[in-house]
Order: sequence, then C-alpha cells, then structure tokens
Amino acid sequence: MLQLSDDEWKKKLTPEQYDVLRHGVTEAPFSGRLLENKDTGEYVCAACGQVIFKSTDKYDSNTPGLIGWPSFSAAAANGAVELKPDHSWGMDRTEVVCSNCGSHLGHLFDDASSPTGQHYCINSVALNFESKK
Repeated sequence: MLQLSDDEWKKKLTPEQYDVLRHGVTEAPFSGRLLENKDTGEYVCAACGQVIFKSTDKYDSNTPGLIGWPSFSAAAANGAVELKPDHSWGMDRTEVVCSNCGSHLGHLFDDASSPTGQHYCINSVALNFESKK
C-alpha cells in the first residue's frame, strides 16, 4: 500500500484533489470534468494511478440525489477498491476508497438504474482518465 506523509500528498495533489482524496470532501455536483466523458478507457486513482473503473462500467444514473457525479456499476477488478462504513453527516453510507493508497473516491449506493444494482458515485477530481482509443 502506498503511504505518503501529509506534506508529500499536498505536494503531489492539487488543493481540490487533496481535500477530496485525503479528507473525504465531496466536489460540487455537475462540476467534474469526467461526468460527461463517454470515451473508451480506464479511470485511475488520481493519487496513485491504480486502475479503479473501466469505461464499460460507466453509466448515466437516473436516481435523484446521485446524479451530478460520475456513476459506475462495478469496480475494474476485485480488490481495486475497499468499502468502509461511513456514518458522517448523520447518514449511513458506504465509503469507496482506493485499495492501493487509501484515498477517498466517493460512495456506493443501491441503484435500480444500474446494470448491477450498485452505484459507485465517484468524485471526478479523484480520478484521471486514460484513453484506450
């Protein structure tokens, strides 16, 4: 597992990435550069580069409250992410973190509009996209 000091993370990441990836902040809905991305490729952790999601698993959610962030129906591979209970803000949610560096990516919800019934609601700033054209 990649472990860096707080100062090293601050040097490696933009201020917004640092807030989201290292402190679990959520980016504003509809603000992320990857929300409308339809290209073929892989979505990798912006902190460490591990492949997290594939474009084939990205979909447009119709679930109120979950639109506005990139939606994925599955992780790229078993073990790409870790799921942790999140009871912050008076809610019971499941946090999604990168299994390689522990960075906060977003949350997992049930979603009937998802092909798998699961909705990985992920911050754009937590990911980089690698095109496979």
